[in-house]
Parts: sequence; structure tokens; C-alpha cells
Amino acid sequence: MKQILVLVFTLFTALTYAQEKELFNGKNLDGWTVYGTEKWYVEDGLLVCESGPDKQYGYLGTDKHYKNFELTVDFKQLADGNSGIFIRSTVEGTTVSGWQVEVAPPGYDTGGIYESYGRHWLVKPAPEKDKALKMGEWNTMKIRVDGDNVTSWLNGTEMVTLNDKIVGAGEGSVILQIHDGGGIKVQWKNIKITELK
Repeated sequence: MKQILVLVFTLFTALTYAQEKELFNGKNLDGWTVYGTEKWYVEDGLLVCESGPDKQYGYLGTDKHYKNFELTVDFKQLADGNSGIFIRSTVEGTTVSGWQVEVAPPGYDTGGIYESYGRHWLVKPAPEKDKALKMGEWNTMKIRVDGDNVTSWLNGTEMVTLNDKIVGAGEGSVILQIHDGGGIKVQWKNIKITELK
């Protein structure tokens, strides 16, 4: 009887706690779709986004939609670095609908939440939190999305928390962005997601 109870508890624990999953395999773009003409490629096990000759917006989105989750992403800004991580978002052509957790050079609100083609900035981090960003070095962004709540952390510093019913109703993918204007190059790795129950 004791062995049966241990087995039941083990199964219950395994089902209750979600498993972390790698979204990027370090080899190719399987599981992702490119939107636009900007460059997305794999080099030395890293995902790289780079402005192309058109210097327009570009996106790389997961084929799967994710609703409630915790996402961690490592990024290194090699040039301008104006990019972002969209949550519960969709793309048509190069028009994105959804919410971006900003990735940008110093002084441009990395970790803040922006609504594209809608209400624009929903919340920006306090200016003193900008020192958490290490330009030209590896940074870790963590994003927790659960119902109406979104929280971002940069290198362990909580940047913003948002409670918003419109975001809560959103559906869509995790999407990485290249901003328009050209001159942007960012490396990404360790893109991991844990879906929340």
C-alpha cells in the first residue's frame, strides 16, 4: 500500500509541475516562422537577428501559441540592439498585434511593456533600473505571463509589473523583433519556456 501511495504522489507531482522546454534548438529555426525580409540565422549555436538591406521591421515567431508561461531568454546586443520579445502576439506580413517586452540600448526602457498599433507604452521601468542592462554583454530577460499579469526581470532586477485585462484576453505566439532603421544585430540563446497550469 505504501508503494502505491508513493507512486501516486510521484505521478501527481510530475503532472502538477510543468516542464521547462527549449524553444531554440541551437541548430536551426525549427518551430519558428520568419516574418519580413530581415535576417534570422543560426551561427555557432546562437540565434542571430540582423538588419537586412530593406532596414524594415522583422519578426521571428513560435509556431505554437503560448498563453500562461514563464520565459527566460539570454540576449547580447552587438550593435544598436533595438529589439524586443512579444507575448501573446500575432503577425500578418510585418504588422504585429500584441505586447512587447522591450529590448533596447541603455536609456530606452528595456523591460518595459509596449502595445504595438494600440495604446503604445503601457508601463516603463523606473529610470534607475536601467543600470541592470549590460550593453554588449549577455543579459537574461525573464518574463512571467499569468492571466492579466505580466512581470519582467532583467538580470534578476524586477523591471515592471502590469495588470491589464486586454493583455489577459490576448492569444498568440512568443515573437522576437528587429526594429526598423537598420544597423541592428542581436544574439539570442537559452530560450526556455515553462507553461503554467
